[in-house]
Amino acid sequence: MKLELRGITKVFGSLVANDHIDLVVEPGEIHALLGENGAGKSTLMNVLYGLYDPDDGQILLDDRPVTFAGPGDAVAAGIGMVHQHFMLVPVFTVAESLALGYEPTGATGLIDLAESRRRVQEISDRFGFDVDPDALIEDLPVGAQQRVEIIKALSRDAKVLILDEPTAVLTPQETDELITIMRQLKESGTSIVFITHKLREVRAVADRITVIRRGKVVGEAEPTTTETELASLMVGRAVNLGVDKDPAQAGEESFVIQDLTVLDATGKAMVDDVSLSVRRGEIVAVAGVQGNGQTELAEAILGLTEPVKGSIALDGTNLVGRGVKERLRAGIGFVPEDRSTDGIISSFSIAENLVLDMYDTEPFASGVAMRPSVVQENAERRSAEFDIRLTAISDPISTLSGGNQQKVVIAREMSRPLRLLVASQPTRGLDVGSIEFMHKRIVEERDKGTPVVIVSTELDEVLALADRIAVMYRGRVVGVVDGDTDRDVLGLMMAGVPLEEAQAQAAEHHTTLGGGTDAAGQEETR
Repeated sequence: MKLELRGITKVFGSLVANDHIDLVVEPGEIHALLGENGAGKSTLMNVLYGLYDPDDGQILLDDRPVTFAGPGDAVAAGIGMVHQHFMLVPVFTVAESLALGYEPTGATGLIDLAESRRRVQEISDRFGFDVDPDALIEDLPVGAQQRVEIIKALSRDAKVLILDEPTAVLTPQETDELITIMRQLKESGTSIVFITHKLREVRAVADRITVIRRGKVVGEAEPTTTETELASLMVGRAVNLGVDKDPAQAGEESFVIQDLTVLDATGKAMVDDVSLSVRRGEIVAVAGVQGNGQTELAEAILGLTEPVKGSIALDGTNLVGRGVKERLRAGIGFVPEDRSTDGIISSFSIAENLVLDMYDTEPFASGVAMRPSVVQENAERRSAEFDIRLTAISDPISTLSGGNQQKVVIAREMSRPLRLLVASQPTRGLDVGSIEFMHKRIVEERDKGTPVVIVSTELDEVLALADRIAVMYRGRVVGVVDGDTDRDVLGLMMAGVPLEEAQAQAAEHHTTLGGGTDAAGQEETR
């Protein structure tokens, strides 16, 4: 099926999210939609899927104009969408998930789960998905859950499949599997719109690339286009995609976690007997697929959750039992994973959010009273230094985009003397230009002699920043390795494979391929 968008425009208040966008996806083509966070990619796909009504423009399928009153119309027309955050019910089986919203019925009028199972098995066998129709969604790894979402779309006879940031939560091996699936779907005649900001994957799988910047199409590119050229198209300037850093001049251990165990509300160990140390002037990255205890580990460091066992020591002082405010005063800078919940107060001004953990200290306060002029001066300085795109520093922080809210959090935490920096997903929501700046600041903090802990699900980020890498799987550290460790080894460890076995499997894989290739099939450039 041929898909064509002509002049699609979508406006939210004064924000033009999509500005007369044209896009053509040919039958059996993988068309990548590349752009910064907030460029308008997902908005455009939500228009195509019937979630938003366009303010102007046309959607054509096989050269015939169509209009969608909702996703049901889009599905009926042959369009399927796999959202970045899966739309699955954890306690349902795969077959039940397939039936939801479709509900095939038998002669009695009851839901025919046998038909749903048959359909799952048929599609799974055709594409080699290896999905059990009777498996519970909550028991499946994220890669398998994504395959369930794809099976759902294909079961509705999708001729155009939209994949919105599909590799955001996958290991490198699961990303490999997804790329194989995308190629199989292409060969079967399915058209794919692949939304992403990951340049390596675009070059590995796309037939054509359309780049969007600030709501407009700014260019088309072939997959042979270099990552540097694609990044420049995305941002509008030259971007350094690497991280320039000298080898760490690490000092003594100053931050030590010993035998730490953290339970969730049900009593399950989310952090299970973890020990980890970080030296002055060293970046230790905690890697792993989302949901393997990294979040709980970071929260325990700040005191947002209390461990049931173990110690957390900074410069010889045990922090367990001390409150969040006391830990911040001890010199911990903390960039939370979820900025909207733990990093900002949405109704407060941008200026106020920039001093949230310092508002009652000099120079921002005199006695019990804040000093507005100093707070304002600080906000003006930090917004310029960190390139925070805003209208006025007195505006509520809720008026900023997610990426600019992240810059506020980072500017606040990295603009005071630190004895430890803990950053969870520090570049989440940032475009490639802002990522370049942020990585530079993190390395500068390391070079001041500060111990740094980075928690990231982005393997490229981990490899670029880390001096050492601790890999977590199901609450445990499965190994601590050097920062230049092979990405295939790391990917296997992220799936729970012990270090020595991961090294052996990766070596066998490289031997089979006849040389080192990365997860996207490109030659290694590290």
